[in-house]
Amino acid sequence: MCGGEPEAFARAEPVINAFAKAVRRLGGPGSGQLAKMVNQIAIAGVVQGLAEAMHFAKRAGLDSGDVFAAVSKGAAQSWQMDNRWATMAEGKFDFGFAVDWMRKDLGLVLDEAKSNGAQLALTKLVDGYYAEVQAMGGHRWDTSSLVARLEKP
Repeated sequence: MCGGEPEAFARAEPVINAFAKAVRRLGGPGSGQLAKMVNQIAIAGVVQGLAEAMHFAKRAGLDSGDVFAAVSKGAAQSWQMDNRWATMAEGKFDFGFAVDWMRKDLGLVLDEAKSNGAQLALTKLVDGYYAEVQAMGGHRWDTSSLVARLEKP
């Protein structure tokens, strides 16, 4: 996700391709940062949904592994589900992007939304949930730790 003038991007693209799986210019300067914000908004919603699904399955007395096997092959499938379901079920949160970093990013998102008029009710809500995770001591836990706030006694 890059922003910049076309000529500058053309000069930088070969270097970026040397270490990145994919690169795409999305517009002028700042566009890459805005695209990163879009990514974080989408992840926040997906992880919250996954946390609630996991919590519901446990409360309903379902086996998490069996549920994952069933729902991960359909419309609910996502990278987050494929890569975090099992660790969420085990209460292990030391595998990915830290809550502190996500809160920093969501703060940038919410500030930008004030400027551009975007209505981000879910993002604001999930940012508050991450604040609860931080209050539980989960500053460096990965973002899938949203389930921990649902599982606390």
